[in-house]
Amino acid sequence: MTRRLAQVAQKVGVSEATVSRVLNNKPGVSEATRQSVLSALDVLGYERPTQLRGERARLVGLVLPELQNPIFPAFAEVIGGTLAQQGLTPVLCTQTKGGVSEADYVELLLEQQVSGVVFAGGLYAQADAPHEHYAQLAARKIPVVLVNAAIEDLGFPAVSCDDVVAVEQAWRHLASLGHERIGIVLGPADHMPSQRKLAAARTIAADSGSPLPDEHVARAMFSLEGGQAAAARLLERGVTGIVCASDPIALGAVRAARRRGQSVPGDVSVVGYDDSAFMNCTEPPLTTVRQPIEAMGRAAVELLSAQIVGSAVPPEELLYEPELVVRGSTGQARRTAP
Repeated sequence: MTRRLAQVAQKVGVSEATVSRVLNNKPGVSEATRQSVLSALDVLGYERPTQLRGERARLVGLVLPELQNPIFPAFAEVIGGTLAQQGLTPVLCTQTKGGVSEADYVELLLEQQVSGVVFAGGLYAQADAPHEHYAQLAARKIPVVLVNAAIEDLGFPAVSCDDVVAVEQAWRHLASLGHERIGIVLGPADHMPSQRKLAAARTIAADSGSPLPDEHVARAMFSLEGGQAAAARLLERGVTGIVCASDPIALGAVRAARRRGQSVPGDVSVVGYDDSAFMNCTEPPLTTVRQPIEAMGRAAVELLSAQIVGSAVPPEELLYEPELVVRGSTGQARRTAP
């Protein structure tokens, strides 16, 4: 018991006497300190005292589709750190092929009486995917926040990077470099952020007087291999500039160009999306559209925290402005002989 008091006190930065008062449900401790002590118990793996188990745990589910794409660990770091600052304990739920599904994770989180759930990428972004587990969360009145574009009518607040502005920035950058045959690599057809990006690409291409042909649109899984296969098809069709829906897809596009004996950016220019870790260390360094991960992650936690304390949060989408980061994977279009 003494060891537990000392560990919890050190974790929270309070005295052992304060921890003892919380564990014995005694007055004289602020609510913020009380919740921090209870969260520390959860983090350190200690059981809560019997009289404190009836209330909902200060746990928050953080559900991610994968960790291989570096954008998701980046979101996890920001969201997890911000949750901890507010006395909430993040529970990381990462899907793996053939492993626990998103719906299964929701069941597990409900069993743990979580205070809320943040989804950063998931089935809510796919129109053709099952969504029953979201209805289950809504029916139980569990606070939920979604990161990036979702299907309509789920009824949850969302924090998104503006896909339209992202494509406009990438497209205009390539056009300013003299590229006329620009293609785009997107995710699956039912993927909401990809749908927004495609609509934006069609609009900006039409406004420039050169509508986007269907053969300049390719679909891929969000992976380097998927990007390589999709970009190879576009390069066969004479595309010289490629806008990609993620950084791994963009790295695949660079590889596809090199496999064809083309140089980047000498023959082909490539723009990624996210500005995830180490994109300035690739060869060439990747031009990409940066998501404001820090601001979006903190906003997601603020929206969740407001719901947890009972404040009314409208099911609206907050749009954050992306930023084009120009590096070495884009350059002037090669002039063809007259």
